[in-house]
Amino acid sequence: MTRKLIATASVLVAMAAAPAAAADISACLITKTDTNPFFVKMKEGATAKAEELGIELKSFAGKIDGDHETQVAAIETCIADGAKGILLTASDTSSIVPAVQQARDAGLVVIALDTPLEPIDAADATFATDNFLAGELIGSWAAASLGDKASDAKIAMLDLAISQPSVGVLRDQGFLKGFGIDLGDPNKWGDETDARIVGNDVTQGNEEGGRRAMENLLAKDPMINVVYTINEPAAAGAYEALKSIGRENDVLIVSVDGGCPGVQNVKDGVIGATSQQYPLLMASLGIEAIKSWADNGTKPEPTPGKDFFDTGVALVTDKPVDGVDSIDTAKGTDLCWG
Repeated sequence: MTRKLIATASVLVAMAAAPAAAADISACLITKTDTNPFFVKMKEGATAKAEELGIELKSFAGKIDGDHETQVAAIETCIADGAKGILLTASDTSSIVPAVQQARDAGLVVIALDTPLEPIDAADATFATDNFLAGELIGSWAAASLGDKASDAKIAMLDLAISQPSVGVLRDQGFLKGFGIDLGDPNKWGDETDARIVGNDVTQGNEEGGRRAMENLLAKDPMINVVYTINEPAAAGAYEALKSIGRENDVLIVSVDGGCPGVQNVKDGVIGATSQQYPLLMASLGIEAIKSWADNGTKPEPTPGKDFFDTGVALVTDKPVDGVDSIDTAKGTDLCWG
């Protein structure tokens, strides 16, 4: 009987020490919206990897880009449901921090995807494009494409949101640096003094917002000839606004995303160049990180020399320029999403 009890106890101890079975692991994905192709692809990547690893995945999204309250409610739901981890693309990268801390205090690992929190170490890890580099690539390309005319450019800055989430600031400031414009405070946009900047407006990262913001800035200066856009849906809206006044062929539009519709727009001449990022990779790596956390309590390491894990970026254009590495739309189509 004693030997039997000892054997039974040993089995129980071994079971307690074993990693959590995949079927017992649940995770949450919280995106800014569920309509932007970038977040649709992110959800596909997370879902596929969760199914592969046997993890239960629950997905949440804001009603629009900037819907902070819905994201906070989603975090609270994930905590209550006993999730092991959360993948988060935050709409308000600073205001979300208390809710994220609540989740971490409850034992969840929180992985920021695409959009770093403020401060970045408010999350356990970040898987993202180097968004500053993404902006810098399109800025350098635009300046080189214009050549001597860059010194007289009239630039419209179509940003994301008034709250200035980190992803929007990084892309905006990267573009300006790449174009050769002195930055003010690199932690925010809109304080630059270069006369070439006509102004900033916000788009909420969608086509209608891009059209409206472009119209507002054209009212300020109808001779704008360079347009920076936070993403490709905003770029599509800006193009429609320009087309309505017959200026679609003499304005240079640049953007960030690299979705299949955006790459097609580069091929069609709607967008001059875009910086391609890889949301499926971000999401699948995030699910793997939650699995590792549940199994053995380990967290992912950042890319050496950076404070986040860099999932890569490539400039896509069919009009390459000297000094700026790029791929053409054929290669961009092979790598695109959405």
